Amino acid sequence: MAEIIFEVCANSLQSAIAAQEGGADRIELCTDLQVGGLTPSAAEIKLTVQNLKIPVFVLIRPRSGDFLYSKQEFEIMKEDILYAKSCGAAGVVFGILNPAAEIDIDRCAELVNIAKPMQTTFHRAFDRVMNFSSALEDVIKTGAQRILTSGLSENAADGTEILKKITTLADNRISIMAGGGINPQNVTGIILKTGVSEVHTSCSVDLQSNMDPETNRTAFKSVCKNTVTDVEIVKKIVNAIKQI
Repeated sequence: MAEIIFEVCANSLQSAIAAQEGGADRIELCTDLQVGGLTPSAAEIKLTVQNLKIPVFVLIRPRSGDFLYSKQEFEIMKEDILYAKSCGAAGVVFGILNPAAEIDIDRCAELVNIAKPMQTTFHRAFDRVMNFSSALEDVIKTGAQRILTSGLSENAADGTEILKKITTLADNRISIMAGGGINPQNVTGIILKTGVSEVHTSCSVDLQSNMDPETNRTAFKSVCKNTVTDVEIVKKIVNAIKQI
């Protein structure tokens, strides 16, 4: 089997460093994982690229919610891509749909061109399309290098059948990266069942607050919750992939 690329979805510089220490091949840098990820701050992008030796891809998503963006939001996405490029990022990650839940080919192709020579990934907006086979062809038309997908399911383990179909239809014209609920226990099965060449997961755990328990009132407990990539989980997935 060809080499499998393991990308960690890192929600901070701390998580990005943990992913690198654990043996990840690449990271996708974002923030706000609880809403599916948003574009990180300028400082987070700059310092992460400066502190990592592995490739850093930056998520370009200006807000939570759907993937139908206004003219102003599209301009923000373009500026964020230019900034990521200026910092030395290796790639960017985005996805735009039209009102019919089809790939917005023109807008995505424009972002791909702005991003060059960085690589581009079409993210899990792909899992909101109505027809995955036509959507695959549309993403290929944009010039993007890969698609991140769970096989149109909530998680990759449940979407293996469609993931396999997408990978077969792609026929090495574009890389298919499985993401969504991947862990050390299921990563091997997902790869073997689908034939994907890349996998993506956050390897995150809840981080306990260091605030004095007396000050951590019930009303603020949810605010104090945070997650971070765990080095040991990253290592377990790396080892599982090596055994294939």
